[in-house]
Amino acid sequence: MGTLPDFEAWAIFSKVAERQSFGRAATELGLSKATVSKAIARLEARIATPLFHRTTRRLSLTEAGRRASEGAARILAAGQSAEADAIAESATPRGTVHFAVPMSFGVTHVAPLLPSFLEAYPQVSVELHLSDDQVDLIDGGFDLAVRIATLPDSTLKVRRLCQVRRHLVGARSYFDRAGRPEHPRDLETHACLGYAYLPTRDRWRFLHESGEEFVVTPSGPLRANNADALMPALLAGLGVAIQPEFVVWRDLAAQRLEAVMPDWSLAPIAVNVVSPPGGQRPERVTALVGFLVRHLSTVPWAVVDQVEDAA
Repeated sequence: MGTLPDFEAWAIFSKVAERQSFGRAATELGLSKATVSKAIARLEARIATPLFHRTTRRLSLTEAGRRASEGAARILAAGQSAEADAIAESATPRGTVHFAVPMSFGVTHVAPLLPSFLEAYPQVSVELHLSDDQVDLIDGGFDLAVRIATLPDSTLKVRRLCQVRRHLVGARSYFDRAGRPEHPRDLETHACLGYAYLPTRDRWRFLHESGEEFVVTPSGPLRANNADALMPALLAGLGVAIQPEFVVWRDLAAQRLEAVMPDWSLAPIAVNVVSPPGGQRPERVTALVGFLVRHLSTVPWAVVDQVEDAA
């Protein structure tokens, strides 16, 4: 493969040809006259022919220079246009945000926010990808993703939105039939409905207010890779499940579900937005992150803590 054209030198040549002066071109471009002269010399050496006739009083294009000047002018104009577009985009959020969100959380809590966001930022569009699979931001071409978990160390840029409590819940009809567990060991005789994407899906870890820890190996008739998919079975009284508060808070308030074992807690989970590593996020992404922070930090189920952005 050949070397790239000397785009900078061709752009400088265009300005010299336009102004018919090394000095005037240098002033207009904010360069030294020596820099302009060296750029023209590089081009003439590369194409092995002069671009200008030079005298002590006058500078004029050679035949080769005249033929090259039109293409060089297009190079300069294209570069100026690209730079102007980039500056405008950095000042005003615009473009598409490719955004990956877990299914239940996205449908219930993110999608309802998007109309207000799109109204506030009319030059931004959102391509929303809903899946409980953990996507690869870089390979998948995503600008942003919501991760609801304890994040491993990585080079991703992270902003925590809030923490979320988790509860052991079931319907009153189930507890009236099977009894209410008071200690995690009681769950060995209960029908436990499982969420397949828990970090330790085969172990439920509880912490007592006294500091005691107890780990349970749950078993039951249903396991799903989506938390909302467990809700019909829970409401039908088929078992108990560990659910994040953002899934069950309305059902708890309406007493359709009941949280049990109040002396035992489950480690909270964090709602984070992550973006690929690198420098500053594009303005369209920064705008969406700020919008999510403002709206998701005030919902009833959010436990807000002060965590700054991480690289």
